[in-house]
Amino acid sequence: MTVTALLVSHDGARWLPAVLAGLTGQTLPVDRVVAVDTTSRDDSVELVRAALAGAGFGDSRLVVDVVPGSTSYPAAVRHGLGLAPVVEPGAGPGEDPEWIWLLHDDSNPDPDALLELLAAAEGDPDAAILGPKLREWPSLRRLLEVGLTISGTGRRETGLERGEYDQGQHDAVREVLAVNTAGMLVKREVLESLGGLDDELPIFGNDIDFGWRAALAGHRTMVVPKSVVFHAEAAHRGIRRTPLTGRHTHYQERRAALFTSLANVSSRGFAWQYVRLFLGSLLRVLGFLAVRSVGEALDELAAVLSVHGRPGQVLAARRERARRREGEPSDVRRLLAPRWLPYRHGLDFVTDLASAATSQAADVAERRRIAKVAEGGPAVREQRRATASSSSGSSGEDDEDAYLTDTGLVARFFTNPVAVALVLFGVLALVAGREAVGSITGGALSPVPSAAGDWWRLHTSTWHPLGTGTDVPAPAYVLPFAIAATVLLGHTGAVVSGLMLLAVPVAAWGAWRLLKVVGHLVDPLGLPRWLVVWGALTYALVPVTSGAWAEGRFGTVAVASLLPWAAHAALGFVDPDRDRRWRAAWRTALLVALGAAFVPGFWLFALLATAVVLGGAAVIAPRLLRERDSWGPPVVAVAATPVLLAPWLLPLITTGSASGLLLEAGRLTVDRVTFDGLVTGRLNDLGAPWWLGVVLGLLAVAALVPRRTRIPVVICWLVALAAAVVSGVLSQVTLDLPAVATRPSLGLFVVILQGTAVVAVVLGADAYLRRLDEHHPAWQRGLAATLAVVAAVVPLGGLGWWLTTPDNALARDAEQTVPVYMQQSSLLGPEHGVLVLDGSVDDGITYRIRRDDGTTVGEDEILTLADEDPQLEAEVRTLVSAPTPGVVAALGSRGIEYVVLSSPADGRISSLLDATAGLEQASAEDRSTRAWHVDRPLDASALDGPTSWWRSALLVVQGLAILLALVLAAPTVRARREDRVDD
Repeated sequence: MTVTALLVSHDGARWLPAVLAGLTGQTLPVDRVVAVDTTSRDDSVELVRAALAGAGFGDSRLVVDVVPGSTSYPAAVRHGLGLAPVVEPGAGPGEDPEWIWLLHDDSNPDPDALLELLAAAEGDPDAAILGPKLREWPSLRRLLEVGLTISGTGRRETGLERGEYDQGQHDAVREVLAVNTAGMLVKREVLESLGGLDDELPIFGNDIDFGWRAALAGHRTMVVPKSVVFHAEAAHRGIRRTPLTGRHTHYQERRAALFTSLANVSSRGFAWQYVRLFLGSLLRVLGFLAVRSVGEALDELAAVLSVHGRPGQVLAARRERARRREGEPSDVRRLLAPRWLPYRHGLDFVTDLASAATSQAADVAERRRIAKVAEGGPAVREQRRATASSSSGSSGEDDEDAYLTDTGLVARFFTNPVAVALVLFGVLALVAGREAVGSITGGALSPVPSAAGDWWRLHTSTWHPLGTGTDVPAPAYVLPFAIAATVLLGHTGAVVSGLMLLAVPVAAWGAWRLLKVVGHLVDPLGLPRWLVVWGALTYALVPVTSGAWAEGRFGTVAVASLLPWAAHAALGFVDPDRDRRWRAAWRTALLVALGAAFVPGFWLFALLATAVVLGGAAVIAPRLLRERDSWGPPVVAVAATPVLLAPWLLPLITTGSASGLLLEAGRLTVDRVTFDGLVTGRLNDLGAPWWLGVVLGLLAVAALVPRRTRIPVVICWLVALAAAVVSGVLSQVTLDLPAVATRPSLGLFVVILQGTAVVAVVLGADAYLRRLDEHHPAWQRGLAATLAVVAAVVPLGGLGWWLTTPDNALARDAEQTVPVYMQQSSLLGPEHGVLVLDGSVDDGITYRIRRDDGTTVGEDEILTLADEDPQLEAEVRTLVSAPTPGVVAALGSRGIEYVVLSSPADGRISSLLDATAGLEQASAEDRSTRAWHVDRPLDASALDGPTSWWRSALLVVQGLAILLALVLAAPTVRARREDRVDD
């Protein structure tokens, strides 16, 4: 066999000595070498000449030439072929054609690389193209490629796992779509008959394109894994820039992928692939922007515009390939990547993103823990192992991890008491919360609207046809509810039901993560797992034991589940890495905004906490506040929240409804929180027994005793004190709402007080357990056991009470006072309203107007804050005392079609209404309920109100702010192009 090695170089002096040594050191040497240099700025040409001449390649066996630096790789290969005259095969039957061995200046062949390739060629005479296994250089161990193919989205596929090491697992010779030009061995006649490499692919993608064209022409490409070439991938990783790549490597790679796919796909699939790649590239642009890779996003956009913007170029390439085609497209289909592979890659990306997002907040604690353990030396490490073993009742984490690798999944679960406890708690919590399954109402919960579009309409409208019409903004939680309902295909009931049902497990999960990070920040040894479990389960039950869950106060329930997650994100403010601190700022802003959407006081308390922390830092460590990266993240976190809630917050103030900042989501409930309630964590009579709260409070006091954790415990007490002071002040405030006077909602402060008590108990218990051993007196160990039993009573007692108590304000169906046919009529439009009168002459009359499907979740807050209409009030007063036809006509002009006097109807009022002209008696399902039809024309425009352009603009601002916050909060996921260190 005759083999001509064709080496193309450009500024490759960094790798050429090793590459030339590998070329000249082949077990089966090449017959001649053609070297083409594209005007290197280093001494690449001299290195090539010296090394090959020294290896015995004379003028007849060596050709070295220099071409302009703008010469593409396909053109350089074509020029090299022109420098090497064709070696005609002999006339004998056993003669073989000439082979061309393509090498890059950063691809170092193993001594047996060529020998193995030629052996495979001799064993399979039909093979026209052969390629080696590529391993990473300089590590020499990681696999890069064992053959190539391409996916339907244009992705270069190797079939390898990321970072996979070569252990001989892919050493079978097999047919593939393509092999890399770094080490490709190809018959010269095949290379020339196919027109060489495509000039439209100057540096990237020409290997896959050539292999695809060869397959369509009926040639076979084989990968020979026993042949090994080490490749530095200098151009791909951006280590070397050429005039062809510049600084936009991603642009060249993506353009090559798009062009290759469109130029070679079958005629039947071309139209679909053209549209698919265009739309997919636009999605990739958004994806790169989402992970803050702006440069790659612009390169992606430029690539798709370059290819799709010049369809004539693609069509010309397709005509050229059709002219050389000998096989059918179906012959190639088996060599392409499976259709499902892009979806797996998408899932992998989402998984990586989620993993990075969930782990980045704990990174600072883990790094600090590792540093402290290292500083403490062997003694600390030994103490950690001993403590983990004694306090958790099982082996340490390292031993456990080793154990888990040797057992099955089921065995792992049942032999891990922590996992069993957490799963059991989750199951029991779902069982205890079974009342929330399905459509529920009662207490602070109104019925849900019939469709997700109702929530979207409520969020985007600047005028609401409720009551007599109002411009009070919809509550901020309507947006996340609308998004959730849309994701759930319009099942609005599942949104509220899911919130009430999953709040406790989500709170437990968040508290578990928070306590683990807090434990590592306070103690490099971390917290015993059973202690973290106790804290997580105790806190998770707070919305239940406080009575918020039973009363349907979904605002307090939601903020209780979000609070540990927000605190967990805020811990990122102390991360030593600047980028991580700023990402923590945006994560915290999103979580605080979401919590404030349900309980606006959540943002106000976060604002107060930020001011206190920064004020304390100014006194204790003023040097820290001189750096913007230190004080900036917490300030941004609280300052961004109003922007994220702008369509609700600003109109709330401009419409004179600022009292809504001190209320919570849902119907207005009577807040009966007393001092005793704050201490015991009880909002109402539907809470758990008071003594459970007393036990937790006493344990929090006892947590002050251990000296080692006294400072963090005191900090918890200071936070609790601040919450208690604020709640005490608010309890003395009276909110004069349009329809009623009430107190601010204090559910948030009950949650904060209980949460800080849990953290304090966990930290104090950790310090006490770590210093307790067999050398301490028996009475101390007995006291510790007693305290452990008492502490266990809190979560167990709370869960047991929740499982057994039947008392709550939730019901399956809302009480209906309006006949069904009136409800159906009210759905026809806002002008088909129903005036519902309650009470009697002696006790007083109250009224409300039902429109559409009645007052639903999201509308209560609007009606609570909306100003009363004094004219309507006067009309209703006249209607129940001395009704006249004029009053009835006024009702019709207000879009009221029916009047209902609810049970038990006052006979004095009903007799007056029976005798009023313009009111016709209507049927009612309840005999003690009376109803009348307003026999007057209804005004369809009665509830039309003004629109506000600036409030509509706030919706756009909010959407952009949320998108920006999500992008800035996301973890950085970028392709790395730098050199990897040999490990």
